[in-house]
Amino acid sequence: MSEYEQARPLPESGDTLEFRGMKLEDVAAIAAIEQEAFESPWTKEAFVNELTNNHFARYLVMVKDGEIIGYSGMWVIIDEAHVTNIAVRSDYQGQKLGQRLMSELQKVAVFCGARKMTLEVRVSNERAQRLYRKFGFEPSGIRPGYYTDNGEDALIMWAELQQAKTGDWAQ
Repeated sequence: MSEYEQARPLPESGDTLEFRGMKLEDVAAIAAIEQEAFESPWTKEAFVNELTNNHFARYLVMVKDGEIIGYSGMWVIIDEAHVTNIAVRSDYQGQKLGQRLMSELQKVAVFCGARKMTLEVRVSNERAQRLYRKFGFEPSGIRPGYYTDNGEDALIMWAELQQAKTGDWAQ
């Protein structure tokens, strides 16, 4: 397995999830999840650009039974990771898979040398904010009018990353 490929059983179910780096052939599935999850989804071209032209980009997919059911992405610049997106297919929401995805993303960030992680989230998205708080994110400011679809503000959140989380990815 590569540094991003990990197979782990789902808690309480015995099912196995695989986490691996996103590939170009994954883009169509990722774009479909993006359409389900976001009011202003990224295009296929945006993901292709991230995978082929952005050397700061790190994207993970979460696979169950050969199907991509979630993904996350970030840019790692020096010792900071900036989460770009995280989403789980609507059929799989409510199963704590977003937590699994965020946990894996933080492990990869640490593996890549990050000590801190940041993200923006809609001020109205309390569900996502609760998830992020579970991972040590705390509000640090507002980006007024950040979202172009409706001009909604974004809450900026930061977390210190635990360096001990490298275990699984460093092997």
